[in-house]
Amino acid sequence: MKKLMVIGMLLYLSIGAVQAQQYEYKVVTSVESIVPNGLGRSRLISASEDRDYKDFTSERAEEGDSRNKSKRKDIRVKNFEETKLLNFYNLGGIRFQNIVANDAVISSKINTMVTEGWDLAFVVSGVESDAGDQDGQGIYITRYIFKKLIK
Repeated sequence: MKKLMVIGMLLYLSIGAVQAQQYEYKVVTSVESIVPNGLGRSRLISASEDRDYKDFTSERAEEGDSRNKSKRKDIRVKNFEETKLLNFYNLGGIRFQNIVANDAVISSKINTMVTEGWDLAFVVSGVESDAGDQDGQGIYITRYIFKKLIK
């Protein structure tokens, strides 16, 4: 009976310790161009400075509504890491070597961050693709969301 109580207490304490953990998050974004003829720009980017969303947030309500007066220049981040990626297309059309090269660079970034103690928590992607002959625009955007335990 005493062993069961000790095991129960240890389990309770370990669950409490897990729940008390707090994480820091970092977002790395890849933007890969699908603009024809290699005219687009593709990059892997991440912010080098922080922003507090509360500084740019206002409360909206039916009564007493106030407009958000945040200035774009205050929100903009000027210090960021930018890694060049290759575009999906060149003058000859889709370029599979470019896609594989991007995969290698992105994998290197992920592996480096994991080595630095970050865990890849989520991956979210979206696309704005070519809508026909007249469009000529398009990007793939992927956000890699990392987390690290705050000690």
